[in-house]
Amino acid sequence: MSSPTVSVDAVIKRFAGHTAVNRLSLEVSPGGIFGLLGPNGAGKSTTIRLIMGILEPDEGTISLFGSREGSRKLSARIGYLPEERGLYKKMKVLDHLIFLGETKGISRSDARKRAHAWLERLGLSDWALKKVEDLSKGMQQKVQFAGALLHDPELVILDEPFSGLDPVNAQGMKDIVVELAAAGRTVLFSTHVMEQAERMCDRIAIIARGEKVVSGTVAQVKADFGGRHVALGFTHDKQRAEKILADRSLVASMDDYGASAELQMAEGADPEQLLALLVREGVGLRRFEIVEPSLNAIFIAKVGATAATAVANPGVAA
Repeated sequence: MSSPTVSVDAVIKRFAGHTAVNRLSLEVSPGGIFGLLGPNGAGKSTTIRLIMGILEPDEGTISLFGSREGSRKLSARIGYLPEERGLYKKMKVLDHLIFLGETKGISRSDARKRAHAWLERLGLSDWALKKVEDLSKGMQQKVQFAGALLHDPELVILDEPFSGLDPVNAQGMKDIVVELAAAGRTVLFSTHVMEQAERMCDRIAIIARGEKVVSGTVAQVKADFGGRHVALGFTHDKQRAEKILADRSLVASMDDYGASAELQMAEGADPEQLLALLVREGVGLRRFEIVEPSLNAIFIAKVGATAATAVANPGVAA
């Protein structure tokens, strides 16, 4: 059996008395997409910096490709997109990508060919000879994404890769990430957006306050969470439904989106009974469906409302 591509074993990292990562253990198997999930401030970026060797753990060990040599010696096998983007603003886009390729051991001529191919793939060919500072933030992000992949790494680590991108560009990058995994590469990416992870990841770990809360395949995590879940959609104001949905003998918890909701039935409660009550009350329904729990619902239940609200506060450190 092959060694995990990434192994984090009982790692602790403290900053001035604050424990950012607390006895965290996780394994990322070769191939596929692993999602490191959690609210802002959960310790995701700190964990990734520990894996990358930017930070050293106070306790515990980290292995890459079965080795403890550290990411610096294994740099040619790893592509890394940090949360805080860092490009040389005065360099031309093409020159920047060639430079990044050369730092990974690629010849200048090969780096140039690969850079042109990636710029075309990402819709940036017309900007190849422009300075980085002339590009929008989203375009700069795509340039750094290309730089992380230019040397065809075995392990791709992406820290909040889709943050700040419009839906079209985010989708283009997601497609590339999925292609990398399909080609046998290992992708580890962090996010606090559960919908992204639910659509893309094979395996996940949810962390909160530096500790692992749950981990496993997406299917396993949902099965272990258990319960019966119902997705509701309303044709108009759901005010008539509020009393019914507040009945804890029927509904254990609810993730409310306004015009829609996902709820967990109380133990022993029957979804058909809930439907009958809603219809009798004259609630306008456009959807009533028994579903598996979403990662978002699991996240809120496991992490807790207090930590979950940090997702809405982008200024909180990760």
